[in-house]
Amino acid sequence: MSKKKIAVIGAGMSGLSAAAYLANAGFAVDVYEKHSGPGGRARQFQAAGYTFDMGPSWYWMPDVFERFFHDLGSKVSDWYRLRLLDPGFEVVYAGGETIRVPHDPGDLCRLFEEKEAGAGARLAEYMRLAKFKYERAMERAVYKPGLRVTELMDWRLLSAAVRWQLFSSIRREVRKTFRHPHLVALMEFPVLFLGSMPDRTPALYTLMNYAGLRLGTWYPEGGFGSVAKGIAALAEDKGARIVYGAEVKRIGIAGGRVTGIEVDGGEVAYDGIVAAGDYAHMEAMLLPPAYRNYKAGYWEKKTFAPSCLIFYLGLRKRFDSLSHHTLFFEEDIDGHGAQIYEEPAWPSRPLFYVCRTSASDEAVAPAGHDNLFLLMPLATGLPDPPQMRADYFELMADRIMRRLGEDIRPHIEYKRSYCVRDFIEDYGAFKGNAYGLANTLSQTAIFRPRMRNRKLPNLVYAGQLTVPGPGVPPALISGKIAAGVLAGYFGKKID
Repeated sequence: MSKKKIAVIGAGMSGLSAAAYLANAGFAVDVYEKHSGPGGRARQFQAAGYTFDMGPSWYWMPDVFERFFHDLGSKVSDWYRLRLLDPGFEVVYAGGETIRVPHDPGDLCRLFEEKEAGAGARLAEYMRLAKFKYERAMERAVYKPGLRVTELMDWRLLSAAVRWQLFSSIRREVRKTFRHPHLVALMEFPVLFLGSMPDRTPALYTLMNYAGLRLGTWYPEGGFGSVAKGIAALAEDKGARIVYGAEVKRIGIAGGRVTGIEVDGGEVAYDGIVAAGDYAHMEAMLLPPAYRNYKAGYWEKKTFAPSCLIFYLGLRKRFDSLSHHTLFFEEDIDGHGAQIYEEPAWPSRPLFYVCRTSASDEAVAPAGHDNLFLLMPLATGLPDPPQMRADYFELMADRIMRRLGEDIRPHIEYKRSYCVRDFIEDYGAFKGNAYGLANTLSQTAIFRPRMRNRKLPNLVYAGQLTVPGPGVPPALISGKIAAGVLAGYFGKKID
């Protein structure tokens, strides 16, 4: 009996994950990627002797990566090397005060206690509950496809409903536990970068505090692109074929099933498809209206996580006082957040983030040089003319200069920007979103866009616009879930 043939559209993290699981289960898998390399938003590029990660730069939730590789008979260290960052990151506050966030739990509690009497003990208790949420979510909820409400009818979930704090917010839980503004900003920051205002994000997502502050901030040697390359290599090792520079133009349909794809001007027959690009774009561009799960108006009503303005900089000089990860939080998180989610506009007083990859890896820049990545969260759908990008670069460079006591601008030998229209052009990202849908209660689990096409049962979707949500670890999980849903159509199971 011949193998069932599966096409995966997109070699981002979710597509590569789905391909690896399906190939491992005995399917003949072809992955089609329009770019020249793997990773999607986690791609890399080289220029002027520098290696730049284009998107993700925080390696959190290492257990998810380990579980992925373990599922496929391997382990992380077979494909890339990790280094624990300690301190994990630093935060720059108004007035120039900077704190470095240690990995050791005892040191972190002492840091909190120095800021606010009693905060160290309260942090320990806060983290115990965040750990419970994280572990129970990973065990009982996150790996479910979100197809039926009965998925949530699990006594181990229901018995812990009160501790999930679904009807409270991160803002409420953080601010009833800590009062010092520096501690509050530290605990709320993942929300702004991953998808909503703190007062609109369920307190369930305090699990991200556990993920970041207890499980650690890691660095994959060679940059985040080495993770994408490792996952792609594993998928190929399992038998998947990845075709780069191949943009899918249409999904073929007959008899209420998908029958194949149009790519490179030709038709290729397949028994099933995983659409792992931007969900809205996949439907709008590849399917006739009658076969789409959602109309354009559906997406217009959704709350999207931010887009962002990014700068990739190559510097002729090293600035060793700058950490691997630095959050510039001299301004108010609510003011910036409101200009993302409530009254979309270019921020008047933005927060932003700098990644200095060369702090941990000399291979990503020429000897004696630095590699910087600047990122500012931004509302989706905004115009981003060159002058606007340039103005915000000057703003960020000025604040970096205040932190360093020296201007980076005279040392720039390579500079590239990336913003809303680039996300649209490269990924078909709806309104140029960078992270997917916001983590609100009404966009969690079964309330996220449906993974299976309602009219075409052998077509499934994977990625940040469906379950479980935004971020690289959720994308890996999304790929596994999608593979399981599609395999189930053929009577197979993904373990």
